[in-house]
Amino acid sequence: MLITFKQAVAKIQAANKILVTAHVQPDGDAIGSTLAAMQILRSIGKAAQVYIDDTARRNLQALPHFDEIRRPKDGERFDADLMLVLDTSTDRIGNVRKLTDAPILNVDHHVTNKGDDGELYVETTAAATCQIVYKLARELGAPITPDVATCLYTGLATDTGFFQFSNTGAETLAIASELINCGVSPNFISEQLESKTLAEVHGLRDALNSLKMFYGDKVAGMTLDHATAKKFDSTEGFIDEIRVIDTVDVAFLITEKAPNFCRVSMRSKGVDVSKVAARLGGGGHLRAAGCTLKTTLSEAEKILVAAIGEAL
Repeated sequence: MLITFKQAVAKIQAANKILVTAHVQPDGDAIGSTLAAMQILRSIGKAAQVYIDDTARRNLQALPHFDEIRRPKDGERFDADLMLVLDTSTDRIGNVRKLTDAPILNVDHHVTNKGDDGELYVETTAAATCQIVYKLARELGAPITPDVATCLYTGLATDTGFFQFSNTGAETLAIASELINCGVSPNFISEQLESKTLAEVHGLRDALNSLKMFYGDKVAGMTLDHATAKKFDSTEGFIDEIRVIDTVDVAFLITEKAPNFCRVSMRSKGVDVSKVAARLGGGGHLRAAGCTLKTTLSEAEKILVAAIGEAL
């Protein structure tokens, strides 16, 4: 059920023990928003704990309080009176859903989130969920400490491509400026997030070697098989290397995470890839979206290219 911003604030104010979570395969906005929310909630007297049912890439592990994130164990329960789900719909939080039967407050900015479970506040004009969490902090009267600001800035920076993507608006830049005033070091965050291991650079080389062009060079795609993908920690940023090709409208990367289990990432300059992802069981933004295809790598490529072709 859709609710207003004021109603979302009231839900938080009424709760005492809050479980905070985000989606599997967490990105900078997922980790940044959950860690910031945990600190904000604790600062106003709430008991709060982050659970995420996945590992985060190495670059995000330098964020303040990262070591406090827990991963649910089989049979574990968490005594909460509210579950705060950030940056995703509730079907992408994995086994965190089994930790509690508490009511759900879902806060997100993805246009594909329809709020099928619990109460949803969605702000599709926000560049990142961290942008909404910042406004929640201000409404709740919580201090924006340097640690909170660092987590929030990370989400803004990663979801906007370091303020280069079309979702970067005046409000986003104003909040980023305020976070810098609160103690953020933008150079530390950019250097941390952009660093790559040698294995990741080799992975980028392998991905680029798989480059294929479709539909009169309007679509560029790369694939990584399981044997190659498991050699490195993250494929973050790989897709941006082909998104910039001058003829390309849609770029994609398919990563075979396990046999018959492929993760898809898409970026676009004009096509609404969130609709393509939604048709395939995923979601995301107008210009950045993804999904999971439980099939072989070659079949996943055929399915995705056909779906993108229809969107074109």
